[in-house]
Amino acid sequence: MAQGAIRPETPRDRAEREALEQDLVASPVKGQPLRQRLRNFRPDADAGIMALGGPTAWMRRLRAIENEIDLHERQLEVAWRELALVAGRAEFERLWHQTAERWSFAQVNTLIELHNRNFPVEARLPMDPRTRDFVRINGKPYQRPLLDAAWILVRFPADFGAAAAEA
Repeated sequence: MAQGAIRPETPRDRAEREALEQDLVASPVKGQPLRQRLRNFRPDADAGIMALGGPTAWMRRLRAIENEIDLHERQLEVAWRELALVAGRAEFERLWHQTAERWSFAQVNTLIELHNRNFPVEARLPMDPRTRDFVRINGKPYQRPLLDAAWILVRFPADFGAAAAEA
């Protein structure tokens, strides 16, 4: 927020104010108190000190996983398109399945295994007493699946027509 003298209202400010006033006219909660939203959060000294160190280990690891996956997707896309140019329709499916089976995800899978094992503790995830597991994050489990040939074939199917159209 600006401090000091109040600046004159601009046409943009006026349009935003008028839009908000019109939204308020049709609002079902106009004139009613808003429900209090309780937060299950207390800042502590640890959080402030940890923030000084930059991204935590699990943050850096997740970034590395995403970077590795992006690299594999780019390399696989190039290989998929080149195979469509080189191989015939009959050979494409067999050769692409072989490529998918031989593709190495060793480095990224090692990072994913580390993430699945260490993330709940590093991120201080609370436990769900009903399931006796860590809580879900935005409704999704924190574990990431390991990458394999099936992962490749979902993203780049052994379909010569699709590969040839992209090439």
